[in-house]
Amino acid sequence: MSKVLSLQIADGIDIKEFKTVFKADLLHGDSDELFYQVKSHAQKFAYIFKYGIVSFLGYNEVEIMAFIQAITPYCKNPFEQHISDEFDIEVNAGRNKFGYNKIEIEGDNTDSLRLIMLNVSQSVALDHFSQQTNLLLEETTNHTQQLEKKGRLDLSGSSLKKYIGRTLNLKNRIEANLYIFDSPEETWDDEGLNRLDIGLKRTFDLQARFRTIREGLEIVKENLDLFKDLLQYRNSIVLEWIIIILILVEVINLFIEKLMK
Repeated sequence: MSKVLSLQIADGIDIKEFKTVFKADLLHGDSDELFYQVKSHAQKFAYIFKYGIVSFLGYNEVEIMAFIQAITPYCKNPFEQHISDEFDIEVNAGRNKFGYNKIEIEGDNTDSLRLIMLNVSQSVALDHFSQQTNLLLEETTNHTQQLEKKGRLDLSGSSLKKYIGRTLNLKNRIEANLYIFDSPEETWDDEGLNRLDIGLKRTFDLQARFRTIREGLEIVKENLDLFKDLLQYRNSIVLEWIIIILILVEVINLFIEKLMK
């Protein structure tokens, strides 16, 4: 029995630089991810993704901690608390069998193991994005509740801009990493890998969870548009009052000047 453990350890990882220092057999690598097999162990793999996730198969706890310590200098905004997910793998089974936190697979080829590690990592990425989206939704709810109770929005222009920035930043990060939810090219030509990939995506409910995140961000965006319109209206009212006051001051000055003549 083997175990896959995937962890979100940072906002991003400079895999180009890390590749120059990590010594292991690179089985797959591009600008987005690196998949290694440790030379001394046939069933020991490390999978590194540029969006801040590392995945391990066959590593013990001490080795995982040492690896994270080694890769931290190449991380952007390392997390103190890691988001993680794990999955048990039983190889050389009679057929593929998917469970809640365990899978039995036919054979033990490297492509199948990599595919499992990829899907576990995708699940962790969704957990991370879901947490960020929920925080934005909670903040949105607080503002709408204030609007309901007080009839006004207790949000300054700079605060709204920061809020918009956080929302757009998260949305852009998700859009930039959409590729992580695609199936690898190997599944296109291998029917067995394709069945495994479909089964894993169903097991982790990836599509539905991703759709929930996008819907949550759309709700936040709709509220942002409303907040922006309200703030613009409030600013226009303030500007109108300023103009009225200036005109009034000018009229008073003219009146005083006439009286003094």
